[in-house]
Amino acid sequence: MNNFHKNKPHIISWFFLSLLITGCIIAFFPVFQKLVLSWSTSDDYSHGFLVIPLSLFIIWSKKEILKKVSRNPSISGLFLILFSLVVYIAAYYAEIATVASFSLVSLIAGMIIYYFGFSMLKELAFPVTFLLFMIPVPAQIYASLTLPLQLFVSSISSSISSAIGIPVFRDGNIIQIPEHTLQVVTACSGLRSMVSLMALGAVFGFFSLRSNLLKTILFLAGIPISIFVNFIRIFLMILAFHYFDFDLTKESIHTLFGVAIYILALIAVFAVQKGISIWDQT
Repeated sequence: MNNFHKNKPHIISWFFLSLLITGCIIAFFPVFQKLVLSWSTSDDYSHGFLVIPLSLFIIWSKKEILKKVSRNPSISGLFLILFSLVVYIAAYYAEIATVASFSLVSLIAGMIIYYFGFSMLKELAFPVTFLLFMIPVPAQIYASLTLPLQLFVSSISSSISSAIGIPVFRDGNIIQIPEHTLQVVTACSGLRSMVSLMALGAVFGFFSLRSNLLKTILFLAGIPISIFVNFIRIFLMILAFHYFDFDLTKESIHTLFGVAIYILALIAVFAVQKGISIWDQT
């Protein structure tokens, strides 16, 4: 009986935490619905299904470290919780899905601070921040980045093709060769694979590197890698058209070709990680 009374405040605390988590799941259910819809209907964000399981796995992998972290609950967490809820309500009624999703992540951070303290949030900073990868890029930002990337990939591909003797005329994202006209569409801009490659680099860096600088380098490596492999994609299409009269844009072939290009991107990320890990060990 004495042990029960001794642990009663602790039990009540966990009871209210359970109620808070349950209430948040119910309140944020529309956010989860929209996120799942984005993941299931867009190839650009299909990696979102893996983000939460990976985040939970990272937390599980740190369980021994987390047991040793001193718990100093802070009232600051309550203010962050209330702020996140206010932002969520405003974003929900304004139908700003991205802000509503961000408020979910900040709410989780606030709950960690309120119940466990800033030391615990510091240890969980990566898996909590990693949740941002489940949020689709806002349409306005996506559109503003896509066209410049399309033009850049088109320009590089046509320049290299011309340099090796293929007659090429480029008009914006339209590449014309004597046999065919090739349009560099949104999917070939590199933005589609960029986010998933950056997420992959972040995970690889977390598990394999010690230096935060090198982790950041591996994370950012997803940007040039995604652009490079999409240049390879367009360049190979031009070569196939010109030398073999083979159309790699046909639906079934294009899908397999896209998978092969993404595998090339994964190999590039692995290669960069291996190179950086050697540097990390010196």
